[in-house]
Amino acid sequence: MNQSLLRKVKKMQEDMVAAQEEIEATSFYASSGGVVDVEVKGTKELVKVNIDEGFEIESKEDLEMLGDMIVAACNQTYKEIEKTTKEKMGQYQDMLSGFGGLF
Repeated sequence: MNQSLLRKVKKMQEDMVAAQEEIEATSFYASSGGVVDVEVKGTKELVKVNIDEGFEIESKEDLEMLGDMIVAACNQTYKEIEKTTKEKMGQYQDMLSGFGGLF
């Protein structure tokens, strides 16, 4: 490989690492049913769950619904993380395929 190509590959690798670190440091938020709010880091680590204090649990069904809302909000953030990752990292896949299978 020539030096110019090596520099391009090294720069692309640095950019990929920076993009991944940015995603991992980002907080993603979602809400479900107007009752549950969640915060999830780009690493898919659940950071916070907030439940509206006005939500009353009067039956087992209410408790199950609360659980479903937490799951729905978390899944929504996970989808957003995947979407953001594809948007930011997809460009590098295109570039790597442009190297004609060297990688």
